[in-house]
Amino acid sequence: MPALSFPDSVAMRLRRSLPALLAVLFATALHAEETKPVDNTPKLAYGLMMKQGDKVLFAPCRDRSYANFDDVSADRSVTRLLDEMGLSNGKRLYVELLGVLDNGTLKASDFNMVRVEGRCQMPGGKEESWRAAGNDPAWALAAGGEYVQLQRYGKPEVALPYAEFKAEGKVRRYDAAQGGNKLAVRLEQSLCRDTEANAVFAWTAAIDLNGQSLKGCAWQR
Repeated sequence: MPALSFPDSVAMRLRRSLPALLAVLFATALHAEETKPVDNTPKLAYGLMMKQGDKVLFAPCRDRSYANFDDVSADRSVTRLLDEMGLSNGKRLYVELLGVLDNGTLKASDFNMVRVEGRCQMPGGKEESWRAAGNDPAWALAAGGEYVQLQRYGKPEVALPYAEFKAEGKVRRYDAAQGGNKLAVRLEQSLCRDTEANAVFAWTAAIDLNGQSLKGCAWQR
């Protein structure tokens, strides 16, 4: 196929107009970027928190960068909780905070979990929506994907089909029955301390399995 060619006059006009056209396209793209709405919806941020001098720094999981910390919660409740867990005394904390990352600053409005010297835990994704656990007797619950799974020390695991927990204000509920097992889960957004794990969670958990009651803490995944 022969190469496409233009008369000299047309080619000259194209060369002259090309820089102007590129400038217009660049300005249009820049304007679109500037006018794109900013997502200020708080999301869970997972990482380590430490204090260096007067600064509080947040290091996201699996990321070598750092962000400054700004407490925008009511009455600075997040800061008070972090200090109670030892941040002001130099302890390094694993935290899951609800917030917005804005120009290198994590603006935290609430928390999901705070653990002393804890390790990073990545989001549960589609496979997990909730975790809960308790002591005396030891038990653990995982909810998400296809199942709600309950494990108890020395007893067989119980698994029932997963369904999204019903929201009732600050309470989340799940009720199901299958194969002779009846399970009721009630999570309430209320401060829950686990002294054995040296951690604080944003939710309390009350589990009833076939009449057996289990108490503990819960957190979002």
